[in-house]
Amino acid sequence: MSVRDEVLDESVVRSKGGRVDLVVVAEMVVPGSRVLDVGSGDGALLELLATTRQCDARGIELSREGVNAGVARGLAVIQGDADVDLAHYPDDAFDYVILSQTLQATRRPRWVLEQMLRIGRRAVVSFPNFGHWRSRLDLLVHGRMPLTDNMPVPWYDTPNIHFCTIRDFVELVEILDARMEKAVALDSSGHRVRVNMPWWVWNLLGEQAVFLLSRKGAGRAG
Repeated sequence: MSVRDEVLDESVVRSKGGRVDLVVVAEMVVPGSRVLDVGSGDGALLELLATTRQCDARGIELSREGVNAGVARGLAVIQGDADVDLAHYPDDAFDYVILSQTLQATRRPRWVLEQMLRIGRRAVVSFPNFGHWRSRLDLLVHGRMPLTDNMPVPWYDTPNIHFCTIRDFVELVEILDARMEKAVALDSSGHRVRVNMPWWVWNLLGEQAVFLLSRKGAGRAG
């Protein structure tokens, strides 16, 4: 099996109970790249990048439990706060900087994205879409904050502080004057929403989204 085929085998990830969005993130990364995973959690994405894309993958994680889990996997993970510590990295230190299902938990999402695009030649961002039709229905019918597979914790316990929709994120990308190289929306079953659909359909049917961004003027990914 080739590197690319292994990364794209979503059925294997599903069978192991893994997050399918990690497969989408991994396929956006060119093999052999230098990667920083911001909010690396238990190190699942770092391990996927190292074993299937042969990346020099490093992580920064806020929780001590996450750092310990990553180190236990044999990964290079340090403890740090994305809202503060990204400022300490030099320009273009990495080929890719990844923020996977963490954007909504940052205190300064715009600043974090600006730093990612500064220290990485490209940024990959995935996040739950608060504009998904189930979330809208919960608010309309029940008048309460929704609970979904991607947002399973009640509002009073959730680490998420900046919910956004796909449309909100696209507008922020425009404000940052960044280039959107690729975008993928996943439905509630983890399947990809058809690429040729307009943004408003993605915003309605996509339960989560993954974007590959770069600074304007930077060369395209190989």
